[in-house]
Order: sequence, then C-alpha cells, then structure tokens
Amino acid sequence: MGQSAAEPLKTARLEFPDNDKVRALCGAHNEHLKLVERRLGVQLGLRGGQVVIAAPEEARVHLAESLVKELYELVEAGYPLYLEDVDQATKLAVQGVPLKEIFGDTVFVSSRHRIITPKGLAQKRYIQAIRDDDIVFGVGPAGTGKTYLAMAMAVAYLVERRVKRIVLTRPAVEAGERLGFLPGDIAEKVNPYLRPLHDALFDMVDYEKATAFIERGTVEVAPLAFMRGRTLNDAFIILDEAQNTTAEQMKMFLTRLGYGSKAVITGDVTQVDLPSGRGSGLVEVQKVLRGVEGVSFCMFSEVDVVRHPLVQEVVRAYDAFEAERRARTESARTEKGRPGGGTDAGGTDAGGGEPGAEG
Repeated sequence: MGQSAAEPLKTARLEFPDNDKVRALCGAHNEHLKLVERRLGVQLGLRGGQVVIAAPEEARVHLAESLVKELYELVEAGYPLYLEDVDQATKLAVQGVPLKEIFGDTVFVSSRHRIITPKGLAQKRYIQAIRDDDIVFGVGPAGTGKTYLAMAMAVAYLVERRVKRIVLTRPAVEAGERLGFLPGDIAEKVNPYLRPLHDALFDMVDYEKATAFIERGTVEVAPLAFMRGRTLNDAFIILDEAQNTTAEQMKMFLTRLGYGSKAVITGDVTQVDLPSGRGSGLVEVQKVLRGVEGVSFCMFSEVDVVRHPLVQEVVRAYDAFEAERRARTESARTEKGRPGGGTDAGGTDAGGGEPGAEG
C-alpha cells in the first residue's frame, strides 16, 4: 500500500556543542544544508546548535544524519568546508564511503591555506597511483581534477625536496580553431597554450614564489616539441592535454624519463583536436602499456567532475548524445549491409525488381 499524503515525515535531531563549527558546517546563508537537501531529497532545519532532518523514508533520514555528522567531524578536525566539498560528500555518502578516508588525505596546503585533498574515490586512487608508480595516466572528462591534482602533487614533491624541478608541457594544438600568426618571441607564442598549467601553479603558490620558480628554471613550462632529445632526471613531469599527442610524440615523451623522476599524463580522449586521420597517442598508449609494472592508468567519468554542478550534466548529456549517434550510425550500416537493404552491384533495386511490385 502507498504512503498516505497525510502521513508524517520521519525525523531526526542532531545536537552539536559548538555553534561556530555549526555555522561553518551550514555555510553562508545555509548553502551547504540547501545543497544536501537537493542532493539527498530531505529537509534540513537549523535551530541554534541543532540540525533537524526530515524525509518521507527512514533510509534517507539515516543517510542525511550520517552525512551531517561526518561533515561536522571534518569541521571539528579543522578542515575548511567549501560548497564543492559538500557536493562531493553527498556522492560519497550515497556510495557508503567514509568522508575522512577521502578528505583526510592532504596532498598540499596552498599559499592561501586551502587544503588540497582528493574529492572522491577516483581522485583518491589517482593520488595513490602517483605516490606508488613513476608513470601515471589520468584519463577522463574535463573538470575531474586530473591536472590540478597532478600539479598539487608536483609542488608537494618539490617543497619536500623529493624532486629538483617541475616540468610542465602540452602539445601546441588549437581547440578546433586556427589562431594564425602570434606575435612575440617563442616563449610568448606558446604561452597561450600553456596558460592552464600556469593557472594551476599560481593557484597553489603565491605569485612572487611562482614567478621566482619559473625565472630560476625550477618550474619549466614548455611545449611538447621542445622535449625531444632531453633526459629529465629528478623531475616531476606533467604532460597535459595528452589526447592531442600523436603516437610518435607520446613515445618520445615517455622515453624522456630519467632517474628519480615521475611523469603524469592527463587527457580526455573525447576531446581530440588532431587533424582528421591522425590517431591520438593517448588512445594507443592504453593498449601498448596496459599491464606494464610501474605504469598506472586511472580512469575518470562524469561522476568525478568537481567543477560547477552543471558541468557534470553537460558531460553526461554529450556522452548520451554521442552514444545515440553511434547507435544510429551502426544501425544504418547494419541495415545497408543486409540482403535487400541497398542497391546491389548490378545496379538493380534491393527489393528484387519484381514486375508489378510497385504500382
């Protein structure tokens, strides 16, 4: 029998001792609580140091109760809670993953005292792979934190003196546009292509320090074409936008690795901007190096997107559109290949051309 509309909601009350920490838990204008409400389908109310949870089903109440408790524990432990953290925490709660297991793994503390940690299981596995292996591939859609976390690990390794320098590189390929002639010297010409790597660096290290790193060569930012013929020892190397490398470029890059170095290669195989007919090195390398010891492949999906919540929906919508288009193409190809599905070699109609078949 269905639940009556008049039946009261299931409720739970959580009492917390520290009102300041409760305010941090709830966020500005209770935005954290509002997000939990939307994600879990519950109602949350705040009364002093008490959070009241209400939902039609007992299971949802328990889920929200557990999540709010865990978020409070993070705040209590000194973790600065942001809206994106709460967004990812709701996904982890649904999967039954303890928050401390993910958010408790500090990768780096930025110059603005922002704690950089994994935001999900895929990111946690990615970070662990970088610690354990010397060549790591992060493959998945935009916004999953592949480049940002790789940069955080690189800066952490540099600060801890585990490497002597960071090398950031990416292929100089336009995203479906032709930018034409760019003024300036070679550094100024390639700078627009490398801007995202600069942005990630300046987000973690204050401007003066980051600039000094670049000027001294401690952090080197260069296009992939400049890597040929080099051996990179005691370096943390990041190849970004690797889907735009050719098979030859990928092999060239991977063979630059010297003693005491790590390489992290990131890319999204659904956003290849190479000329038509050129295969992506990132696609091929997954077949070539799969199973090689010391090499890890970390795959991300739209579930792992940590940008604006709409980005996840955009990625999912495009994936569904592409899948539908492939299915239509495949269906049309199958239909065409069937006996009677098209025109035969002799030029007669596929229907057999029986006299009188058509009026």
